[in-house]
Amino acid sequence: MTDDAIPTSAPRRPGLLGASAQFGLFAIVALLWLVFSTLAPGFTSPINLFSIGRSLAIDIVIGFSQMVVLATGGMNLAVGSIGVCAVMASGFLLQDLGLPIPLALAGALALGAALGWLNGVAIVRTGVNAFIITLASASLFLGAMLILTKAVPYNGLPPEIGAFGRMRIGGYVSPLLIIALAIGAALYVLYRHSALGRQILAAGANPRAAAMSGVPVDRVIVISHTLSGLLAATAGLMIVARLGAAMPSVGGEEWLLPSFLGPVLGGTLLAGGSVAVVGTIIGAALVTTIRSGLLVLQIGNFWLQLFLGLILLAAVMADRYRGIFVERRSMGRR
Repeated sequence: MTDDAIPTSAPRRPGLLGASAQFGLFAIVALLWLVFSTLAPGFTSPINLFSIGRSLAIDIVIGFSQMVVLATGGMNLAVGSIGVCAVMASGFLLQDLGLPIPLALAGALALGAALGWLNGVAIVRTGVNAFIITLASASLFLGAMLILTKAVPYNGLPPEIGAFGRMRIGGYVSPLLIIALAIGAALYVLYRHSALGRQILAAGANPRAAAMSGVPVDRVIVISHTLSGLLAATAGLMIVARLGAAMPSVGGEEWLLPSFLGPVLGGTLLAGGSVAVVGTIIGAALVTTIRSGLLVLQIGNFWLQLFLGLILLAAVMADRYRGIFVERRSMGRR
C-alpha cells in the first residue's frame, strides 16, 4: 500500500511505483532478518527482539521528524540538536526542579516545538534556504545546551522513567514502539484526510501555485518545522526512557543519517509534495535491522556508517528516478 497524499494540483506519484518500492523495501528487511538470524541465532532471542523494538521506535520517530519537513521541499539538519536539547531539558526539569513527570515531559516537548518554530520563522522571514538555517541552528542549539548544562548528565531521574522504558507488553513489545506507531497513524490522518495536510503537500509540490491558490505557504512551513521539533523532542524523550537518564551524548549528528534514510527509502520525495508514512516505518526498520544485526555479529560501528551511507546514496538515486518518472508521466498526460 502506498500512502502518498498529493493535491490534485500537483503531479501525483504513481501508486504502483510507490507500492512496489515499499514492497521491495519490506522484502529486503525480511531477507536481512533471515540472514542475521541464521548467522547469529541470538538475533531472534526475546531480549534482542525487545531491544530491536525500542530502537525501532526511536528510529521511526526520528524519521518522522525529518519527513514532515521534507514534505514542504525543505530539510531539518537540527533534528539531533533539538532532540538532545529536549533530553537535557527533561533532566533539568525532573532532577533539578523536581517537577512532576507529566509536567516535565510536556515542558521538554514544548521546548522542542519552540526550537522547530524558530527554525521555521527564520526560514520564512529571511528567505534563506532551510539547509543553511538548520545547519546553523544545529550548532547554535547544541552549543547553547552544552554551555548551559556543562554537558553533565542527569542520572537521578525518577525510577518510573526507566521502568517505563523497560516495560514489556507480551514479553516482546515495548510501549515505545506502540507510541511510535500511534504517531505514524496520526501523521497518516494528517496528510491523507486533513485540509492542513493537503496544504502542506501543495506547498511542497509547487509553492508558487499553492500561494496563488490561497494556501498560506509561509504558515505551513512554520507549522511543519514546529511539528518536526516536537517529533525530535519526542524521540529524545524515548531515549531518556530507554536509558533511565538524560545524557548529553545522545542525538546530535548521530541522528542526521537515520533521519533521512527512513523517509527517503520509504518513498518521501526530497523535492517535496509527497510523504510516505508507512514507507518511513519500513525504512526505519531497515536501519534498525542493520544496526542490530551488525551489533549481534560484533562488527565494528564504522561498518554501520559505511552501509548507511551507501544505502542513502542508493535511496537518493532512486528518489531522482521517481522524480523523472513522475515528470514524464505528467507530461504524457498533457
